[in-house]
Amino acid sequence: MKTESIIDEIQDINLTYLLLAQRLLKEDHTTAMFRLKIDQPMAKVLASLTAKQLTKLARTNQFLFRLHLDDADQLCKLTGNTRVGGLGQIHTALLMSSRTA
Repeated sequence: MKTESIIDEIQDINLTYLLLAQRLLKEDHTTAMFRLKIDQPMAKVLASLTAKQLTKLARTNQFLFRLHLDDADQLCKLTGNTRVGGLGQIHTALLMSSRTA
């Protein structure tokens, strides 16, 4: 029962991620590609998927996306950020964009 619940949650996260990715791509294609760390061919395919295709794709027991933090040091820098106000968001964005897909 517990495993089934976890798989359901993974599938929900997958669908949410795919819907958000598609929305971002339709609103601002270039910025979405940068934020999602995907290339043009992947962006084109994601943007063109139907609701049925998105749902089918989401129904897996594996995450469809990958955490872009591969470096523990980078994660420590992000979570230990003590910058004031809006500078914290700028610092985080710079750290996150410094590692490309």
